[in-house]
Amino acid sequence: MSRIGLSSYAFFWQLSDQVTEPLSIHDALKKAADLGVDLFQICDFAPLEDMNDDDLAAVRRTADELGITLEVGTKGIGPEHLRKFLHIAGILGSDLLRTMFNVPGHTPTADEATAIFEEVLPEFEAAGVRIAIETYEQVPTERILDVVRRVNSPYLGICSDPANTVAALEMPREVIDAVEPYVLNMHIKDFAFSRKQGWVGFTYSGAPLGEGLLDYDYMVKKIRPKERNINQIVEHWLPWQDSEAETIRLENQWTQQSLDFLRSK
Repeated sequence: MSRIGLSSYAFFWQLSDQVTEPLSIHDALKKAADLGVDLFQICDFAPLEDMNDDDLAAVRRTADELGITLEVGTKGIGPEHLRKFLHIAGILGSDLLRTMFNVPGHTPTADEATAIFEEVLPEFEAAGVRIAIETYEQVPTERILDVVRRVNSPYLGICSDPANTVAALEMPREVIDAVEPYVLNMHIKDFAFSRKQGWVGFTYSGAPLGEGLLDYDYMVKKIRPKERNINQIVEHWLPWQDSEAETIRLENQWTQQSLDFLRSK
């Protein structure tokens, strides 16, 4: 069954050290439950990698008590890194690992990426965990798809996020059309351009879901998440505001608005 979930990116600022009293991941799970959400993707959350098995088990207990299913996200495809996150996914009960190709010091070619996935995927398949590679501006979508096609496994696919690819001048509809057969997970965030002060250049940034340039209806018509049991995970690109209080207020507002928008569809 396709589900609507929240990413830790939905509480990006509140989980960061930019605020006076950052949320813990346990706090974020409680906020998600209060919003009626039963799926939470812990994505690119640095403290996760440093947790020991007891700490991870405590996160799993909190999620279980709140009736929340967990998914996991990281960056990088080094074999040992993927194996580490397979272990983390196992403790947290996640059946999906979202990742991205590049990290500082490792920008794999298509050949190298293919070899890595062919090496580690049997372990992921044995554990029942799929890998979803996110579309983003650092790697051409066609290169990601080339690797997915070469590996040709139901345990390797795409995390669709057309907002990211605009920065590489890849148009969202074209990316949606290309990745559609391979999507395992969807990141949902809206985006918009705005003129900089003095009309010199533009800022490409987030927008409340339903108010920006994301053609959500087209994306859903193509990918068909409900029919294909693909989860939709809410994220934001909310810029820091003039104050901590305003940033937190807007982050919460955008999260609620995103959930309302998706639930109305």
